[in-house]
Amino acid sequence: MTQHPIIPGYHPDPSICRVGEDYYLAHSSFEYSPGVPLFRSRDLISWTQLGNILDRPEHLDVRTGVAGASGGIYAPTLRHHDGRFWMITTNIHEVAHGHILVHADAPTGPWSEPVRVAGLIGIDPDIAWDDEGTCFVTWSDVMRGGISQAVIDPLTGQVLSEPRSLWAGTGGAHAEGPHLIRRGEWWYLLVAEGGTGPGHMVTIARSPDIDGPFEPAPSNPILTHRSTSAAVQSTGHSDLVELADGSWALVFLATRPRGTFPRWHTNGRETFLAGVDWVDGWPVIDEARYDVPPATSAFVDEFDGEALHPRWISPGVSPSSFAHPGADGLRLARGRDPLTTSAERLLAVRAEDELWSARVRATGDVALSVRIDDAHQVLVERIDAEVRVRVVIGPLSDVVARAAAPADAALEIRATEFEAERGARRGPDLLRAGYASAEGFVELASIDGRYLSTEVAGGFTGRVIGVEALGEGVVVRRFAYEGGLPA
Repeated sequence: MTQHPIIPGYHPDPSICRVGEDYYLAHSSFEYSPGVPLFRSRDLISWTQLGNILDRPEHLDVRTGVAGASGGIYAPTLRHHDGRFWMITTNIHEVAHGHILVHADAPTGPWSEPVRVAGLIGIDPDIAWDDEGTCFVTWSDVMRGGISQAVIDPLTGQVLSEPRSLWAGTGGAHAEGPHLIRRGEWWYLLVAEGGTGPGHMVTIARSPDIDGPFEPAPSNPILTHRSTSAAVQSTGHSDLVELADGSWALVFLATRPRGTFPRWHTNGRETFLAGVDWVDGWPVIDEARYDVPPATSAFVDEFDGEALHPRWISPGVSPSSFAHPGADGLRLARGRDPLTTSAERLLAVRAEDELWSARVRATGDVALSVRIDDAHQVLVERIDAEVRVRVVIGPLSDVVARAAAPADAALEIRATEFEAERGARRGPDLLRAGYASAEGFVELASIDGRYLSTEVAGGFTGRVIGVEALGEGVVVRRFAYEGGLPA
């Protein structure tokens, strides 16, 4: 299979739909605001982010701190029906209030006020319509176990039928991520099993009726990399789409672990692509069909527009509440106190490459960080004429290096290859932190990247790279991200 994702970096739980010649992808966003990033493509290979579906702060209850990490918005389903786009998802902080359902006439919005689908306790809701126009929500039922379904009114969220169990899966742990797909006379129920880790897999069942009973495929699981040496692992949580030419494709999440045993993945669960053949009425996955090149991820932002690019996110708070671009750059409201490590107003982007560099040029006291959560991060902090590197691993927080530097020194972090003697244990990468001088990059400290991996930190997200004001009057003039090593 290709080793390159179509949407790199922390973009898990893909849901896809096609409208004419265009394809649309939506993803989980967890504790970050805005929520549910949305992408568009014409060829399934090259994707452009259109925006974020839950982009109004009043519609998104996400929380800061370690307690809020990997909370918030879980797996969405994106569909197009009767001239409208629909998105349904679950905010785990508000699971008792019901799933969130919104719609829009265009993918760029505006998206409707959310309605709540209450009483169907669980996660990963799917939405589908039968030939009579009846709307069904199908979800991973944490009360009954397995996959359940009910009829709803999509405009109000009212539940119109008693929930019924559809399928418990093939026996793998955590049957979740259901998607109902119509092909010919059959309804196919696509499910993720095995947990979103090394045992992850895709299974499927079918029925002539949308409400079952469902018969499992004889070849289940139809996709898994468990117990293999493949470079791409944890394959699961998928969605099917029919292409404009009548062929089919599958999008799914997976990870790219690195280093020596037991290996670590750092950028979260990413979105990959495979082809689909239909044999005897069942999908057969062809992982070699698409030649996916490395995504073009480099960018420079000088923040001279009226609004932030949709790539910018923040844990637990809307970026629009504290980050204000303008003609002179990006003005950041003061964030955390320099003596604390819990982000308050961190403006961040997802790390999308295995090796990368990020540099920020700003006035005032400022920090550049790479993090998975508040308890797992590396920070370069510039306060007055001193630059220091802070490492946070769990309850430990320590300044490991400091140096005098110009007050306008650009801060820089690089993720580079882990160099070690043959046979020595290797982490996934080295995080090298420092600042830029007239002579080039000045490294102050390097940190084993395993400490900023999901295997150490836990949770469902991946690394983000962010900037935060440590004092008043901070203006960011330039933020540059580059995949690989800088020239």
